[in-house]
Amino acid sequence: MIRLGGRRKKLKWRRSKGMHAKIRQKWKGYSQMPSPGYKTPRKTRGLIENKIPVIINNVQDLLKIKTNEIGIIAKSVGNKKKIEIAKKALEMKANFANFDANKFLEEIKKAQEQRAQVKSKEKKAEKTETKEKPAEPKKEEVKAEEKIEEKK
Repeated sequence: MIRLGGRRKKLKWRRSKGMHAKIRQKWKGYSQMPSPGYKTPRKTRGLIENKIPVIINNVQDLLKIKTNEIGIIAKSVGNKKKIEIAKKALEMKANFANFDANKFLEEIKKAQEQRAQVKSKEKKAEKTETKEKPAEPKKEEVKAEEKIEEKK
């Protein structure tokens, strides 16, 4: 809900006070006004799958996770560290809220295989080009030969 703070900087909810305000009048089709009863119970507030969320930036953070905690991989973590975290998570059988280790590692393997295939095709194409075309003399050699011919 944009009016609840959304993406605009430091914008807080302000109760609509206008005479014709549709949200204040609770018209159908307009966003709902915050009111008592929307909060979750205090015991479960902020929990994910009844576990405490913990942000993970590296393997050391992963090792600190307890049984009643669930991991969330930080946005700024790159693929290199994610691979290490995924391998360690499979060993530990750790849970993540925003990450599937098996799926991620399979995607990485597929991408590496595709890159290897493309590189091998490029190498084969280069080899066939070099075999078909004779080597062209360098510009410097051509200029030197022209100067020798001019002198004669």
